[in-house]
Amino acid sequence: MCGIAGYAGALPRDEVAALLRRMCGAIAHRGPDAQGVHVSDGAGLGHRRLSVIDLTADGAQPMHSACGTFSIAYNGEIFNYIELRKMLEARGRRFRTASDTEVVLQLYEEYGPDFVTHLNGDFALAIWDERHKRMVLARDRMGVRPLFYTWHRGVFYFASEVKALLQVPGVEAEIDPFALDQIFTLWAPIAPRTPFKGIFELPPAHMMIVENGEARSRPYWALAFPEGGERDPRSEGGIAEELRTLLEDATRIRLRADVEVGSFLSGGLDSSIVSGLAARMAPNGLRTFSVTFDDAEFDESDYQQTMVRALGTQHHSIACGPEDIAGIFPAVVWHMERPVTRTAPAPLYQLSGLVREQGLKVVLSGEGADEIFAGYDLFREARIRRFCGRQPGSQIRPHLFRKIYPYLSSLQQQTPEYLAAFFGTGVDAADDPLFSHRPRIRATAGAKMFFSRDLRDQLAGYDATEEIASELPEAFVRWHPLHQAQYIETRFLLPGYILSSQGDRMAMAHGVETRFPFLDHRLVEFAAQIPPNLKLKGLREKHILRAATADLLPQAISERPKQPYRAPDSASFRGPVGDYVDEIMSAEAVTANGLFNPLAAAKLLEKCRRDVATGFRDNAAFVGIVSTQLWAREFSNMVSNRSREASV
Repeated sequence: MCGIAGYAGALPRDEVAALLRRMCGAIAHRGPDAQGVHVSDGAGLGHRRLSVIDLTADGAQPMHSACGTFSIAYNGEIFNYIELRKMLEARGRRFRTASDTEVVLQLYEEYGPDFVTHLNGDFALAIWDERHKRMVLARDRMGVRPLFYTWHRGVFYFASEVKALLQVPGVEAEIDPFALDQIFTLWAPIAPRTPFKGIFELPPAHMMIVENGEARSRPYWALAFPEGGERDPRSEGGIAEELRTLLEDATRIRLRADVEVGSFLSGGLDSSIVSGLAARMAPNGLRTFSVTFDDAEFDESDYQQTMVRALGTQHHSIACGPEDIAGIFPAVVWHMERPVTRTAPAPLYQLSGLVREQGLKVVLSGEGADEIFAGYDLFREARIRRFCGRQPGSQIRPHLFRKIYPYLSSLQQQTPEYLAAFFGTGVDAADDPLFSHRPRIRATAGAKMFFSRDLRDQLAGYDATEEIASELPEAFVRWHPLHQAQYIETRFLLPGYILSSQGDRMAMAHGVETRFPFLDHRLVEFAAQIPPNLKLKGLREKHILRAATADLLPQAISERPKQPYRAPDSASFRGPVGDYVDEIMSAEAVTANGLFNPLAAAKLLEKCRRDVATGFRDNAAFVGIVSTQLWAREFSNMVSNRSREASV
């Protein structure tokens, strides 16, 4: 795992090496082991290395082909590189190193831009093709690894993180109001948009070719579901067996490394399955890592210890309290490079620091299972809402909402009328493509009432949900409703928030690589074909996954109801550690940025500080305002510091 940076275009050769070093220096946390730059005629590549495979200097980057025509800077891992190497050797190719990087480079030599379809991995890469004078960029199918780009004065720049692009003189950190609206509606921007105006993200499963001063991008893979209902000729047992085989292989190839591989262990079903499989395969035992909370509403330590005893792992945990979240939140925003409406990334930042302190660079994670096997509450919620919508006057059906949210004590006390109103029973049209996500969208978007009048004017007539709807494939309307909901979650929120704010950026802040067996594209494609009733059986989420892995886990884990990962939000900022909040939420600071209503923000701060009960909307608004104000402060300071350094 690494960080990359580079450019394509005409720049003075006596200046670009220093620029590439500055760009790489801004993302040194991604690759603390080594740095390299390469300057060619019309292009440059920079690389920060985190040594995981082929620890020798032979694996250093940028790497060049034997003929010198092709050069690569690459962030990620190709998990099937051993099989690809054997295939290429059978075609007559010879290798100088043991690295997966050279496999990618020779694969490009062999197949040209189609090389990317052969890759099974998490990657963001850049290949400079000297023969055709073109830069080829590609990003993995699921969006695990990030890749950003911008144009400035006719030159194309790219990097693993935006902070590297901000090293380019003249590239500014200005908020994109439409991206902020998307974050306050959908939790994340819709790629290629980012919070930085004029800076873009290459979407997952896309390739971009920069040639002759132009950039052309295209998808090379797309998630698709079957049309025509739930029929499947295979037996449930046969599907479960094939699923287990795929999951075992996805885990096996993600244990490939020349360093020790550990595993996150939250105590939930998904990380327990991954840890259970890895523990059977790790020749020298498995080390596991967890975060715990003092508040029982968020803590899962009892389940974590159940799995530790069952697997016999060497376990490490770190306690995360509200004061910890407040204390590290500025660093979290700095590494996320975007505002957020939840504090959930902060404990994962702390957990990744623990992994690095224990001497590990690589951990497995259970992310992705909820998306591809229908584990989230919103999938069950959508089914109940459709059920209630058929009898909107029913006093019995709304009680089902309590069943899927046992961990929300306040919800358990509500009347059927309240439950029906809160979840929008009878309000949303069943044929609305975003039906499954409407309650979440309404709850989150309520925080936009704190936007300033000027920001509201800029956003007049804009609807982020219409933008999502316009991105849906033509076949979407012919998919089962559960598959529609899964597509929206997997296509937008998974890469935009889960794998970014809670995944790559929190781990790589400490030079730690996360690997996701559930996001092996073979498994994702297989899961998409499983009938909906085997993923969500009644209200039993991830039914087929539980059936395929029951022998791996204690019953207390395999039959455990879903408890989503959460962390304290506004409550984290009530103590003295969060004193910086007073500064960034002062009337002067809020007015200066012009994004929020200073009076409304002040009242919200007072409400949270007085420990007045705050609901979802106020929590989302508070964290959203704090993170946005931090974002503006941190990145405007970065650009100012760059300008001062350049003038010295």
